[in-house]
Amino acid sequence: MNQQLVDALNKQLANWNILYTKLHHYHWYVDGAHFFTLHEKFEEYYDEAAGYIDEIAERVLTIKGKPLSSLKAYLEVATINEAEGKESDHEMVTQLAKDFQQIVNESNEIIEAAEEAQDQPTSDLFIGIKASLEKHIWMLDAFNAKQ
Repeated sequence: MNQQLVDALNKQLANWNILYTKLHHYHWYVDGAHFFTLHEKFEEYYDEAAGYIDEIAERVLTIKGKPLSSLKAYLEVATINEAEGKESDHEMVTQLAKDFQQIVNESNEIIEAAEEAQDQPTSDLFIGIKASLEKHIWMLDAFNAKQ
């Protein structure tokens, strides 16, 4: 078992769990002129997050690690912050783009560590996550560019 890689995967498991909750918050509390667009988009994102949570936890188990599985543990290791609760629709979009970029940056580190450990499945998982998030960032930035 590569403990450094397990720790990095657990950090992403924590990030995705925090982000999953944040996305639900945004989904429930978005309002204004962009309600219908963002309400639906945030649901799409939290459904995607749920899939990543399961995939990452199962990957940790596959490489003989122990996935984090408590809110306390997630909050201790995550690099993503919870929603503040007072964000406007555009602040929500801006924050999600930043959170997604944080995960992209950390995914690059995991990809490198996985390739050094000759763990192609972990590398492939995070290459896929990174590609999806880069597209989301582009779209979120485009949404806010019109303001």
